[in-house]
Amino acid sequence: MTSPAENAETANLPDYAPIPRSALGPAVNEQGYYVGRVERNLYYVTDGVYQSAFLTTDDGVVVFDAPPSIGGNIRRAVDEIAAANGVTNRITHFVYSHHHADHGGAASLLRDGDPARPVPEVTFGDRYTLELGGERVELAWHGPNHTPDNIYIHFPDHDTLMFIDVVNAGWVPIYNVNLSEDVPGYMQAPAVALDYSWRHLICGHLGRLATHEDVTLHQQYIADIVASSKEALASVNPVPYYVAGGENFWAGVKGHLDAVTARAAAPVVAKYTGVLAAADIEEFTYTTTFQIMQSLRLDSGPSGPVHP
Repeated sequence: MTSPAENAETANLPDYAPIPRSALGPAVNEQGYYVGRVERNLYYVTDGVYQSAFLTTDDGVVVFDAPPSIGGNIRRAVDEIAAANGVTNRITHFVYSHHHADHGGAASLLRDGDPARPVPEVTFGDRYTLELGGERVELAWHGPNHTPDNIYIHFPDHDTLMFIDVVNAGWVPIYNVNLSEDVPGYMQAPAVALDYSWRHLICGHLGRLATHEDVTLHQQYIADIVASSKEALASVNPVPYYVAGGENFWAGVKGHLDAVTARAAAPVVAKYTGVLAAADIEEFTYTTTFQIMQSLRLDSGPSGPVHP
């Protein structure tokens, strides 16, 4: 139950643009989850915001990620599918896509009531093959992206890739390139994902699976931000902002970077509103643009006009 204060706050939410129907996934059930078949004995579970996945085999079930918002519904989904298919519901393996607690914080529910996120018993450098009950899952690390440890989880016999927190199927990234730690790695990661053979992408968020078209659209969105940021960095002269800041040098820097960000983000917001869901939530595109612009300015250039 929500309080009167919470109801008042939510009643004042901005009137955002309608969500494209293509961005939405299936409706959740009365328990607050949806479980769907990806291919054969590979399934995904979602509460509409987060995603988990599991693979049933003759020798047990492998679960991939356990977002707290789905929590015990992962166990319910496994039990539901196992009962329907007449297979074991015993969870023998759990795989973390990366270390963030919002994707693995409910792992304890699947591991005999361990009160904390269980530490992985198996780790690897670049590649690891998980085999169970005649099924095979290929785990790989191709460098930092969303986090330093975010991995690619490939199901070669299920035409599926699981890769979390980079592409959001039908939606823009949230703040700061999906809260990613390595901006260049984040921008390069979709091309790595496309090098795999797959038809379904379990992307970790929202209600539906992603397609190659979703990845390509995400790449276009990021490429437009890059191009717009380069133009803004080259066009916006920092000197007037530094002068206006007077002795408050950081105020001058803020004015300059805010102006660059606004110039770079505005055409992207306009272009993708109605194309990618939540594109009109300006904070998302503005903060993502700021992060990408800063990466261009600091990591690769151009940094802006050179004082003569």
